Amino acid sequence: MDEKWVVVRYPRTHAEASIIKGLLESKGIPVLVQQEAIGKVYGMTMNGLGQIKILVPAENKNEAEQILPE
Repeated sequence: MDEKWVVVRYPRTHAEASIIKGLLESKGIPVLVQQEAIGKVYGMTMNGLGQIKILVPAENKNEAEQILPE
């Protein structure tokens, strides 16, 4: 990744991450979904362990923040 990516949301579930990803991509914003391996293996998050992150290019951060609900 040559461009800088920034976190815009920390969804609690994969379903929530998929909805956010689809919403942003439908508006033309590239999206990366990252999760620590432990979360993928055990299918859960706890105290930040296995946390899911939604990232967008830094140049799209403001636009993504405006699209996403609080």
